This record gives sequence, C-alpha cells and structure tokens, in this order.
Amino acid sequence: MGRVSLNEMAPEMAPIPVRRALRKLGKDIRNARLRRRISTAVMAERASISRTTLNRIEKGNLGVALGHYAIVLFCLGMIDRLGDIADVRSDPLGLELDEERLPQRIRYQRNSKPSKT
Repeated sequence: MGRVSLNEMAPEMAPIPVRRALRKLGKDIRNARLRRRISTAVMAERASISRTTLNRIEKGNLGVALGHYAIVLFCLGMIDRLGDIADVRSDPLGLELDEERLPQRIRYQRNSKPSKT
C-alpha cells in the first residue's frame, strides 16, 4: 500500500488532535491578522500567496504547505515561536527517555602501566 499525501488525504483521516491543532493555529493566525487590522488582500500580498491559500490557512487546512504557514507567521511578526515548537526544552518525554538511557554506574579503566611523562 503506497503512501498518501495530505493533499490526497481526506481531512477526516487525519488524527483528531492534528485537526484541532491546525484549526486553532488557523484561528489564532486570523485573530492576529485582525488585531493588526490587516485585510486578507494585503496579508496575501505580503506573504506572496493567494487569498484562497490564506483562507485555507486561517481554517487550518491540512493540505497547505508548512512553509505558507511560516511565511504568514513571519508577516505577523510571530515566526520566532515556530522555531521553538520541537525544541528540546519543550520535549519532556524526550528528556525523560534520555535520562532513562543514562548508565547507572560508570567504571573507570585503570592503566596497568604508569604513563611516562
């Protein structure tokens, strides 16, 4: 069975938490745009995307490229937070798994011959 791209995937096939997160992101982007009193036409022009793509972003559409979301965030002055999404400090599970892999004890090897210095 081949891989299915998000463009081919029906939105209802995506996990519910993914759909919710993108809808929230889209809504937050829309609210940020409105707070800044930027029209859809001006935002689309600044981001070099169509108004249709901007509309899809603001609805949290799965088929829109992450790069388009990033450019819109940049235009809103919010790009810094995008780089921190998967930051190690924001990954308590990953940090916990790393800690579990730490050795319980460390043994030092002794040299059988003294080193010449």
